[in-house]
Amino acid sequence: MNKIVTFLVFFIFGFTQGQQLNCTVTINTERLPNANQQIFKTLQTSLSEFVNKTDWTGSSLKQNERINCSMYITLSSYSSDQFTGTIQVQSSRLIFNSTYSSPVLNFNDKDFNFRYTEYEPLLFNPTVFESNLISVVSFYSYIILGMDADTFQMGGGDQYFQTAQNIANVAQQGGFKGWTQTDGLQNRYYLINDMLSPMYSDIRQTMFAYHTALDGMTADLKSSKEKVKNAIILVAKVNSVRPNAFLTRVFFDAKSDEIVSIFSGGPSIPVTDLTDVLNKVSPLNSAKWSQIKF
Repeated sequence: MNKIVTFLVFFIFGFTQGQQLNCTVTINTERLPNANQQIFKTLQTSLSEFVNKTDWTGSSLKQNERINCSMYITLSSYSSDQFTGTIQVQSSRLIFNSTYSSPVLNFNDKDFNFRYTEYEPLLFNPTVFESNLISVVSFYSYIILGMDADTFQMGGGDQYFQTAQNIANVAQQGGFKGWTQTDGLQNRYYLINDMLSPMYSDIRQTMFAYHTALDGMTADLKSSKEKVKNAIILVAKVNSVRPNAFLTRVFFDAKSDEIVSIFSGGPSIPVTDLTDVLNKVSPLNSAKWSQIKF
């Protein structure tokens, strides 16, 4: 019976043709001396097929409509079927009426430990813990989907974040780091719980307002820059209640370079209030904010 259930889950989630992600998966083994590269090539291929061929949402998208993203896995050690490393997850979103892709997510998860045997099938079952490898990659696939949806509609990512939270809850039974509040303050547990918390809704509203403003830049650059500024200033509301909030850092890890670029060229708008806010809510990027000259 278990084999039948597994097959049905694999059929439903693994073989449908509604792929939503266009993801580049890279396995970096530079820190592993004398590593047998074949297993890592197999792992990279298997993960790439898993992420890109799984139907995460049930919606069929054309190739040019899929979300461009990447998962960069750096392995620091392995023994037999045990692997230790980090995973850097990035995604971007194409801006309307342009060829420019705006960064949406840039997150480095430093607690990525998993077991893997070469050629083992990677099957996604949202209600069962199959392996930490599958859980982590599936979790971030839904984080990517949710954050992308938030840029198009306020609260648009709710259904994807809820699935990510379900994955996180199920994954806790595996005993791997990163899934519980006792594993640190900036991990998968807090990432998804904060995303769904009303306390941080202003950051999600910022994501929507910010990207809506970017979509209007080809029509009215100056007005759109004002709207981007107003969207960023929303983050100060969160900072006043939760200074140095985790999601604030997640936002600026993706957006800091782009913000500098937006406000360092083109039509000039007043930015004194903006730079004051930026230095207050993201002081770690103060060197970047000093490059904003207008």
